[in-house]
Amino acid sequence: MIPFDWTSALLGIGAGTAMSVLFFAGLAVGMRFALRSTNPVGFLALSAAVRIFALIGVGWIVAEQAGPWAALGYAVAFFASRLVATTVARIGAVPKGAL
Repeated sequence: MIPFDWTSALLGIGAGTAMSVLFFAGLAVGMRFALRSTNPVGFLALSAAVRIFALIGVGWIVAEQAGPWAALGYAVAFFASRLVATTVARIGAVPKGAL
């Protein structure tokens, strides 16, 4: 049986959660600026490139420093945060009188 390293997994979950919060906060800020800019596609492309580079870069560092269980925790935290962020965005997009 393969031993599970809880310490590394929790480190990955913590780092993944923190980076996910920054990723989705950056997405929200980027969308607000893009909607007011004259070149929204270029701004969103640059914003996405920076956010993706940061997310993958930190994930790579976590995986290199703490191992595969930390990388798994990082990925799980990102997808869980993504589920929460999309759910919150979907709830916020419903008009108040629609329900």
